[in-house]
Amino acid sequence: MGIVKIGNDLHEELRKSSSVMCRSINAQAEFWMKVGMLAEANPTLPYTEIMAQQLRNANVEAPKIEAA
Repeated sequence: MGIVKIGNDLHEELRKSSSVMCRSINAQAEFWMKVGMLAEANPTLPYTEIMAQQLRNANVEAPKIEAA
């Protein structure tokens, strides 16, 4: 484990986001870093597909929304 230095503005955005997403500030930062790394490694995939693949990799069965 290490320490990452970030600016005050980004830290404030992390704090607000972590509250909305029910994560700790550190967990929110780790989530953003992981998603950013996956997005850089897979530049043609949209965020929703990256997240869908991560859920499948974890054997999470996300419910499908039926069209009305």
